[in-house]
Amino acid sequence: MNNNNSSDNYLKNFLEVPYDQLEELNLKAKEKSESLDLKELEKEYRAYLTKEKRIKAVTLCFTDIEGRFHMLDYDKKFFLDSLTNLTFDGSSIRGFSAQSESDLRLDVDWTSIRYLPSDVFGSGKVIFFASVLNRDRTPYESDFRSQLKLYSESLKKKKGLTAFASAEIEGFLVDGVNAEQDYITNNGFKLISTGGYYHSLPMDKLRIFIDKAAEAQRAMGFRNEKDHPEVAPSQFEMNFSYSEAVRASDNIQLYKLVCRQVARNLGMTATFLPKPLMGINGSGMHTNFSIGKGNKNIFYDAKGQDGLSDLAWEFINKLLNHASEICLILNSSVNSYRRLDPHFEAPNQIKVSPIDRGSMIRIPIGNEKTSRIEIRSVAPDSNPYLVLFTILKVGIEGVKSEKDAEKRERSRFLPDNIYDAIRLFKASDFITQIIGEQNKEKYSSFKQLAADKSPKALGTKVKSSEILYHHEVTNQVLWNDF
Repeated sequence: MNNNNSSDNYLKNFLEVPYDQLEELNLKAKEKSESLDLKELEKEYRAYLTKEKRIKAVTLCFTDIEGRFHMLDYDKKFFLDSLTNLTFDGSSIRGFSAQSESDLRLDVDWTSIRYLPSDVFGSGKVIFFASVLNRDRTPYESDFRSQLKLYSESLKKKKGLTAFASAEIEGFLVDGVNAEQDYITNNGFKLISTGGYYHSLPMDKLRIFIDKAAEAQRAMGFRNEKDHPEVAPSQFEMNFSYSEAVRASDNIQLYKLVCRQVARNLGMTATFLPKPLMGINGSGMHTNFSIGKGNKNIFYDAKGQDGLSDLAWEFINKLLNHASEICLILNSSVNSYRRLDPHFEAPNQIKVSPIDRGSMIRIPIGNEKTSRIEIRSVAPDSNPYLVLFTILKVGIEGVKSEKDAEKRERSRFLPDNIYDAIRLFKASDFITQIIGEQNKEKYSSFKQLAADKSPKALGTKVKSSEILYHHEVTNQVLWNDF
């Protein structure tokens, strides 16, 4: 249904679906993705795209190694005619192929369709996630959505295990469009609210933004649970339901995209910098994680310590043992190390606790369905596919620490600056085993480039370089002007 009342309504008849119908479509699509095989899904959606005349374009999206979200719009007819040869220039994507081997392919993941709210994405479009392939159609090693998907499928086939996750993603709403790019011109960020946790008048700017973003997310099948202002002024969080690890990562990318676009529509900027302002709490991406087998949550044991199974405790042990090595993956920017400040509930201690929010890992209260671990040290600007791939693979294949060694150790802390995190990451043979030598080299080199554009000591003031050269800020031209 086209609800546009402008004169374009007489000229264009592109798909626009009311929010309640969108939610039904997206939830039904999720059910199909879990019950039909890929060939059946492809046949159904190709027939749908052919029949639905009001769709003008299909958006394919993928994520680079640092976590940037990329989208290509294909004309619908071209898309359907060219499914076996959808290519793009990988050398133009930081962290992808070299200039001499630039052509990469996109392979549609038919399980990932989302029907879109037209007031956020424009009318006449649907979106799919895509796997990045080499020229010979093998999986591209730096596409961690593909790597997470392949590893998850392998665990399912060999051991019957399925990883589930959801993230509590905090962000800040600041005044003005392009507030990150205009950080110097505007003399920093201007907050739009002075409230705090759960504190917002029904129709103030922050509440209007949260309502509009949450409405769009529900329409896209997120199954939102709660949406609210966070502890710091102008800070927000919208929680959505648990899902399989790849879909959870897709949700994270779409969550940030929706928030940014809704904020822009309102003349503001939603930023996911971990610590955009000093003196107040930063933003995290607390990542809830568990493993299921069949219909059973195997992280749960009613008689286990804190209600967790031996397998869950072994998983935790491995994550803590490798915490310093993987810190660069969980905290991937210069700015993210400001968040690991113990004065603001910082999750910088390499330990686990059911109550201490300064712990890297927390054990929330749970039952046979909800038992999980919460990795609190993840920053909201990290690559969610790489994060969940690393958490899963380390928890399964990592090395357990010795109990005697644990007893000898005093309090241990995560690195408090990106330089130490890079050093520990590069020195780790285990990281090479987990993500591969080429990915390790690529990732660390990009993190080093960003680090070198800021002073080594963080100091007490957020530096403009942390903002302008941040990997999530769309400012490619600035890198060339450095």
